[in-house]
Amino acid sequence: AAKKQARSLQAVPRLVKLFNHANQEVQRHATGAMRNLIYDNADNKLALVEENGIFELLRTLREHDDELRKNVTGILWNLSSSDHLKDRLARDTLEQLTDLVLSPLSGAGGPPLIQQNASEAEIFYNATGFLRNLSSASQATRQKMRECHGLVDALVTYINHALDVGKCEDKSVENAVCVLRNLSYRLYDEMPPSALQRLEGRGRRDTAGAPPGEVVGCFTPQSRRLRELPLTADALTFAEVSKDPKGLEWLWSPQIVGLYNRLLQRCELNPHTTEAAAGALQNITAGDRRWAGVLSRLALEQERVLNPLLDRVRTADHHQLRSLTGLIRNLSRNARNKDEMSTKVVSHLIEKLPGSVGEKCPPADVLVNIIAVLNNLVVASPIAARDLLYFDGLRKLVFIKKKRDSPDSEKSSRAASSLLANLWQYSKLHRDFRAKGYRKEDFLGP
Repeated sequence: AAKKQARSLQAVPRLVKLFNHANQEVQRHATGAMRNLIYDNADNKLALVEENGIFELLRTLREHDDELRKNVTGILWNLSSSDHLKDRLARDTLEQLTDLVLSPLSGAGGPPLIQQNASEAEIFYNATGFLRNLSSASQATRQKMRECHGLVDALVTYINHALDVGKCEDKSVENAVCVLRNLSYRLYDEMPPSALQRLEGRGRRDTAGAPPGEVVGCFTPQSRRLRELPLTADALTFAEVSKDPKGLEWLWSPQIVGLYNRLLQRCELNPHTTEAAAGALQNITAGDRRWAGVLSRLALEQERVLNPLLDRVRTADHHQLRSLTGLIRNLSRNARNKDEMSTKVVSHLIEKLPGSVGEKCPPADVLVNIIAVLNNLVVASPIAARDLLYFDGLRKLVFIKKKRDSPDSEKSSRAASSLLANLWQYSKLHRDFRAKGYRKEDFLGP
């Protein structure tokens, strides 16, 4: 009621006029009052924007006063929680916020960061919270953020520094990684065509006469032709791309895979950060683009990302499981050595599957991811088929296949049916299947 009354008394335009008053004390009180007025109040937020408030706030942000800067970045963060304001805020604020707050306080593009004081840490936290909200808006806003000079560099520099000084549980790190994850969403579809062409690799487009970007998609994941594509082309593009990433190049750089892996290994207490790191890796390894495969193999072979991922899969947190199993699904499609991956992965994932009524069951999309990983491995590796049998996977898959009591369980049932049908292709295992009490109908029946 008080906020409504304040609006009817024209408090918003009056306060906006005081944002850049000659007296700094007045500025502090005006921005502090505005921060309270717009908190959880959509009408006051809109009024602030309509009164040219964003322009005045950015003028105020130039003041060298931490209290003021805390208020201004706090107001911006508040405003960014309104979906209908996100695109406008991105258009009007990104460059100045990056130049005035992100770059200097992250240590990017200047002297290395020694240590933020408490006020600077709060200002930076507010600014990254603001960016996190914006990054979940429209494609146009994602593009604007990727292309904003210094923005991605500042986030990467800050996360690297936090890892170096043992501060990866920090809430600003969480915000920064969430922004990178969101900016990696649909990356290969939205990145500049010239950059995509380079990542697809010179001279590879004439493979099988495929159009640009479709090379990998021409073969099934198990295709011998795909597995045998020469590694030299990978290495050439790799060397070229990993030299000295700048700006949005960081989002697909081989170096960013190492950054996310360090977060997965070292971040013990903040599940949102590890979920975002796994989600970012999931985004850049997704789809049929060649580069998604290159980064998948880098993650598996050089970064050794599988063990930290499997440690995390023990969690019961559904949000984390979605990102983790989605990422492992991508890696299992692109892995060069499916036998080795099977040895490490199959037993861990079977543990997560339900085997009887009343057992704890992960959400349907997690179940489908897990079954898809097992399927990717089974069609290429006899070891995966053997381990599924050995670790009691058959019983669980038959249970999932027969459980069709909701639209969600229909999806997991179909995935389990497909995997069981592929398992039956291993005729050498038929005797073992029968010894455990399974018949052909369990694999191929409805």
